[in-house]
Amino acid sequence: MTSGSPKNERSFDRLIVEIADYAKNASIESPLAYETARYALADALASGLYALAYPEATKMIGPVVPGATLPGGARVPGTPYELDPVTAAFSIGTMIRWLDYNDTWLAAEWGHPSDNLGAILAVADYESRRRRALGEAPLTVRDVLTAMIKAYEIQGVLALENSLNRVGIDHVHFVKVASTAVAGALLDLTREEIQNAVSNAWIDGAALRTYRHFPNTGSRKSWAAGDATSRAVRLALWAQKGEMGYPTALSAPTWGFEAVVLKGKPLTLARPFGSYVMENILFKISFPAEFHGQTAVEAALKLHPQVKDRLDEIDRIVITTQEPAVRIIDKKGPLHNPADRDHCIQYMTAVALIYGDLTSDHYEEPIALDPRIDRLRAVTDVVEDPAYTEAYYDPERRAIPNAVQVFFKDGSATEKVEVFYPIGHRRRREEGIPLLLEKFERALKSRYPAKKAATIYRLFAEDPAFPDWDVDRLMTLLAE
Repeated sequence: MTSGSPKNERSFDRLIVEIADYAKNASIESPLAYETARYALADALASGLYALAYPEATKMIGPVVPGATLPGGARVPGTPYELDPVTAAFSIGTMIRWLDYNDTWLAAEWGHPSDNLGAILAVADYESRRRRALGEAPLTVRDVLTAMIKAYEIQGVLALENSLNRVGIDHVHFVKVASTAVAGALLDLTREEIQNAVSNAWIDGAALRTYRHFPNTGSRKSWAAGDATSRAVRLALWAQKGEMGYPTALSAPTWGFEAVVLKGKPLTLARPFGSYVMENILFKISFPAEFHGQTAVEAALKLHPQVKDRLDEIDRIVITTQEPAVRIIDKKGPLHNPADRDHCIQYMTAVALIYGDLTSDHYEEPIALDPRIDRLRAVTDVVEDPAYTEAYYDPERRAIPNAVQVFFKDGSATEKVEVFYPIGHRRRREEGIPLLLEKFERALKSRYPAKKAATIYRLFAEDPAFPDWDVDRLMTLLAE
């Protein structure tokens, strides 16, 4: 399956048509997908609420120009803001992504499908309030969950075989495409209007990965998804006004996305759109850290009791990992900011060995100035195991393996602790979901009065009528 254009030269590329048809018309029949989407919504909101405690995050949230609010617009959870849906999408997407604590999808391309919630929640709230003002029925939480399943699927299936990182482009481009499609569906655009919007999303300049890698790692990686999802809302709203599309945005010789960005390689879909991605999503439950290193942290935490009183005796640490982790988060030398530190496997492993924990505060000063962290980083070797890489790419396993072993100056060593599947993996759902709900409950208590926090928790975790709630009613409850 490729993006090749049908014979009619004005017909849209096949992939654009498939994305638009799926977003607008597909019926999702999987109870597991809806159940997981409900947990994914709680998890993403928890990640966003935690971010509101950090001034570097809150300075990016809210109106671009002070006071430029929109009464009757879209709300931003945990805040008093009412904004136009484009700005609200940026704020919601940014807060969810800020701490690198939201869900993850790993394949040929990496990404975070809950990034799309910026567009989904902003458009759903704005559209629901608009409809209610006209005496029409608002959208429901089930509509939000459906949009989530579809956005996750579009982004995630595109990521299975199409690597943007190999050509230096950031994964948020797939967020932009997916968010544009589902925002169009929530706005009840026609099939052709969604195609128009999606074609413009593909044409948009794709962000370079510069801000995710040495020597330029920085906070833009925390607002890049908000930027992409807000742009998606803008494109959908323009399509609603009748703005034209570009039928061969992907396949046009010389000037199309495939020719320019992928150097002539066609985009492919490894599987038809369904609900596969939501059903298999990876949750970041226990620690905010780049996902390829999550199991290294789990392994280090198991070793903490054995090494915490022998830190000065450590001669060498060996982290055995998969190829993507070597490529993305194997970092030596100075780390300049929290965004740099949470993408360093040596840093996150050292913190876990020293402190027996890893939280967002461990990436901030003063903890980041602890000289023991850099000493352990300096004696850490990161080594690829081809078997780990094979398990990572195996679609039946989708493992994210890491192992950690500590060697001491007297010649002794700990055991090699190996973890193949992180706590947020589908294979550990029974173990992981109670911890996810604890993460959600703690986040609610950090932002809302106790009674309100308890009400929201029960709604998400226990109320069977939750999918039938009106979206604007939910967003009112979530507002500060």
